[in-house]
Amino acid sequence: MKKRGFGEGKWNGVGGKVQLGESIEHAALRETEEEIGVTAEESNMEPMGELHFRSSFNEKLNWDVHVFFLHAWQGDPRESEEMRPQWYSTNQLPFDHMWPDDKHWFPHVLAGEKIVGDFEFDLTGDDFLAISIKTL
Repeated sequence: MKKRGFGEGKWNGVGGKVQLGESIEHAALRETEEEIGVTAEESNMEPMGELHFRSSFNEKLNWDVHVFFLHAWQGDPRESEEMRPQWYSTNQLPFDHMWPDDKHWFPHVLAGEKIVGDFEFDLTGDDFLAISIKTL
């Protein structure tokens, strides 16, 4: 559960911005430690896809997301100022309380498919004009 900032009030994966001079993988591991208190090695990360979000109406809605599975880590996930982790069965994910795109791409990744997803936002940024999910 995202507790503050962008996405507050939604169930979401760990994530954040890449800092200057940092690889995407290192950023993902750093954010994982900061947000839920576990550490991991890059060798335990599996790239599962990329998500491209675009809006012709609002450039602040243009971003790219890299999705990873983390197969092993050290420590137990814990609550931080930013996130409150919770486990869910894959057939009981709370899609109604997640980002609206998650229900389109997340089941593919859970099935072990690597994907590229393209999402075009409407004027408000609350819905999509177009969605494309390609499996690799």
